[in-house]
Amino acid sequence: MLFKELVLQNFGPYVGRQVIDLSPIHDEELKPIILLGGMNGGGKTTLMDAIRLAFYGQRAQCSTRGNLNYSDFLEQCVSRPAKDLEETIIELAFEHIHDNDNVTFRIRRRWTRSPKNGKDELEIITDKWVGDQSLGETMTKTWDERVEQILPLGISNLFLFDGEQVKELAEQESPPSQVVEAIESLLGLELAERLATDLETLINRKRKNSASQKELETIEALERKIDQLREEQEELEQVLKGLEREKMKAEYLEQQASDRFMTEGGKIAAQQTELAVAEKHINQQIEAKRQNLAQVAGGVLPLALITPLLEAAHQQGRKELSVKDALIAQDVLLKRDEKLVAYLQEIALPAAKFKKIQAFLQEEQEAIKQDLDPEFKSWLEADAKTLEALHGVLNHQLVSQKEQAKQELKELEDRLEELTSLEQKKQTAASPEAYKLLQLELQEAQKNVSQLVTEIEHKKKQIEGLGQTIKTLKKELEDYSRLTLDRKVNQDFIDSATKVQTTLTLFRERLTLKKLNKLEMEVTECFRYLLHKSDLVHRVAIEVDSFRISLYDPRGQAVPKHRLSAGEKQLLAIAFLWSLARVSGQNLPIAIDTPLGRLDSSHRNNLVERYFPAASSQVILLSTDTEIGAAEVEQLRDQNAIAREYLLEYNPKEQRTTIKSGYFF
Repeated sequence: MLFKELVLQNFGPYVGRQVIDLSPIHDEELKPIILLGGMNGGGKTTLMDAIRLAFYGQRAQCSTRGNLNYSDFLEQCVSRPAKDLEETIIELAFEHIHDNDNVTFRIRRRWTRSPKNGKDELEIITDKWVGDQSLGETMTKTWDERVEQILPLGISNLFLFDGEQVKELAEQESPPSQVVEAIESLLGLELAERLATDLETLINRKRKNSASQKELETIEALERKIDQLREEQEELEQVLKGLEREKMKAEYLEQQASDRFMTEGGKIAAQQTELAVAEKHINQQIEAKRQNLAQVAGGVLPLALITPLLEAAHQQGRKELSVKDALIAQDVLLKRDEKLVAYLQEIALPAAKFKKIQAFLQEEQEAIKQDLDPEFKSWLEADAKTLEALHGVLNHQLVSQKEQAKQELKELEDRLEELTSLEQKKQTAASPEAYKLLQLELQEAQKNVSQLVTEIEHKKKQIEGLGQTIKTLKKELEDYSRLTLDRKVNQDFIDSATKVQTTLTLFRERLTLKKLNKLEMEVTECFRYLLHKSDLVHRVAIEVDSFRISLYDPRGQAVPKHRLSAGEKQLLAIAFLWSLARVSGQNLPIAIDTPLGRLDSSHRNNLVERYFPAASSQVILLSTDTEIGAAEVEQLRDQNAIAREYLLEYNPKEQRTTIKSGYFF
């Protein structure tokens, strides 16, 4: 099957008549993907509902129907701007093989705001004739039966699904009951059950034909009781499905409440004690740093304020000592020169040489006098030891204490910044009143989920109990019939029927094992292909009764499902759905709403590169700009996988969506 075209007229936000070409492109290679982009609330899910509604009418499992009856639901689907007498129309054209011919079918449903008889008008249009009557006319009258041969309702959710459905399948240990039913239908496992039921009906009919009035009344009473219990069981199963849908919504609301609790300060408010302890610790560190600074300031550090003055004093002291030393040296040299002159005179040195020596000594004395500044005044009167101590203060102690003070100041500033950041956190935290409201909202959401879980478990037990009662009554009916009536009925028929029932049971068991073995291999191959991590999972096993999935590593050790990341669990769920489609042998279109919402970048890349182009011969993707973004759409274009691109532009003022060619990027 291939979808060809979807026409919407005054359906939900699609005001007026709008047409979407859904045909994939077959040129040199297949381009299977039809990409539709739209923001949340822009009409993506409405398109999925339109496809379901076109196929199944009042049996359709649409997202917005809830508990509405069909008439109210149809009225709700009419576009708000549409006038009362304007028609709402859904048309879905698709290709399907019929009697070895490729036939184009067009399903058309139409209604007005107050639908006639509470229903839509259905018309199936084809260009094929059977005798003198159009095939479409024939199929219109029996469409509910015919559609089960084309796309059975039970398996539709395995081909038309959304991200939330994948999330539910990924998180649960075993598939939900409706998925199990769809799997059995898709794999053909329900055929043996149907044959066994039909055979049992035939046997009972044969027995009734030979029963007396009293025996017949007993049998019919048991059958009525069984039928009544089956009706109760079916009603409970419908209630259970409704509860499971409510649970999904409740879990979504719980997640929203949890997100608000986190983002609006609930988490910080809940950690007030921790913040208070941290604040106390930082304040203690700040006080310690201030004490250290005070201790440093009690030493020579304040002298840093007069460093230039101290350096000038040091220079003055050094100069005074130098002058003092020069004066002492001058006196000593004068006395020595006088003794030398007297000695030279005594030894009668020649006059010429004596004068030269005397001139030399005089020059030396003049040079010393020139080094002495006559205007220099000595006022400091510091001794050498004091100046040495001052030198130590300036060049060692003061430098060291300045570095220590800088380090302490830096650490103090860091602690003060931490304190400021902590105070900002406290300010952004919810007030006690707001925190209580957030907490109550979250607790209420969690309570609602818990109640639904409890109620679901209760309904499951009720259904299980009814099933056990039905089984007991059927056994009672069988025993009564065998003991009372089998002697009156052809024993060969009874024996043959019993053998057939045994054979059917064996046939179903072997068929199940055969199908599941193939499914296990397909799921393993698909999961490893999507995961791109060959060392994590070596084999996937599927339980016969519950279809529960078990994983095993290359050493044969079980891999608990909780060890998988959220993204890996979703890849496993998608691999499961993909494998079911492959094993079924049915070449059906796949439509996915919000396909990548909860996946990280690496897992998104795996799906974009490996799943979307190969999932089916027609893949319809309905995405926001954050799921299939610029990088992902460019990757699909590079793979030459996209046949058509559309953008759903929603106008909130006019409450209408317009379908345009192209994508966000």
